[in-house]
Amino acid sequence: MIVTMRPRATREQLESVSGILREQGLNAVSCAMDDIAMLISEESGTPEAVAAVERAPGVDRVVVVPGTQRLTSREFSAENTRVKVGPAGEAVFGGPEFVVIAGPCAVESPEQMTAAADAVVESGAVMVRGGAFKPRTSPYSFQGMGLAGLALLAEQRRRTGLPVVTEVVTPGDVECVAEESDMLQIGTRNMQNFELLRAAGASGRPVLLKRGMAATIEEWLLAAEYVMQAGNGDVVLCERGIRSYDRSTRFTLDLSAVAEAKRLTHLPVVVDPSHSTGRPHLVRPMSLAAASCGADGLLIDVHADARNALCDGSQALTGEQFGTLMAQLRPVVEAVGRTWPEARSRSLAQV
Repeated sequence: MIVTMRPRATREQLESVSGILREQGLNAVSCAMDDIAMLISEESGTPEAVAAVERAPGVDRVVVVPGTQRLTSREFSAENTRVKVGPAGEAVFGGPEFVVIAGPCAVESPEQMTAAADAVVESGAVMVRGGAFKPRTSPYSFQGMGLAGLALLAEQRRRTGLPVVTEVVTPGDVECVAEESDMLQIGTRNMQNFELLRAAGASGRPVLLKRGMAATIEEWLLAAEYVMQAGNGDVVLCERGIRSYDRSTRFTLDLSAVAEAKRLTHLPVVVDPSHSTGRPHLVRPMSLAAASCGADGLLIDVHADARNALCDGSQALTGEQFGTLMAQLRPVVEAVGRTWPEARSRSLAQV
């Protein structure tokens, strides 16, 4: 059960509703989203309990949600959520536009970031990506530039005029990463880092939540519940491949999960064809397939010198390859009823 209070509901009214729920044998968690107070119970409650809550002063609506989902469910919101990213909402996920985010997996140097950003801007991406903090399988692999990488990413935001997304890996880093970026990415290894999810939810920044490499769709959506329960409704889900027995690709891209997630939740869903396949020649067909099956956008690795990349260069596209992909992607996007975003970047010749 989800109890949504009216915008001007008082604390006394909220506490009164909490008392009614307790009297009905229901335990409810209090939270707020968009400054609207809510009470969320894991149990649905009896019809009598629902009626009692609905009659309480200050209550706007009561939503009974079957299953484990609450805030992410279609029962809570039948309309697709639109997540705006950037100071002026330069990128909008979940609307008619198909959003492409592109850039290197890791921030390595000013020259590398400038070359990559120029390439993705020229081809029509509406957001730039780059990792300043990189959790890696091996402790001996490049772990990112940290705060210095954040500064380089922020410089590209200023230079290109495009919003940026970067990964945050610990709750203690959320504040500084949020200051220098427009969207926080939660990577596959941290999908069930619940303290990090709560901290990201309280940051005030939109969150890009990647599916864990061994996570079910239900677990993925429940991870999003942690972010939303912390007061943040601006969550974008990202399918990035799951672990399987077949080593022909880095992971197995589960496009059926995209269609199923779109059925189960109102949140936008994007696809990462780079990390899922790990093969540059598979990025194009999987990108086209993702657009065809209903994804709201893509997250693509682009590196001007992929052979010498410090992180995941083997899966990155060159600027030229990315430009070719974008040209092939547009007619598919338009054929499935989505719109191709107009270029919003500043003229690079003027910065």
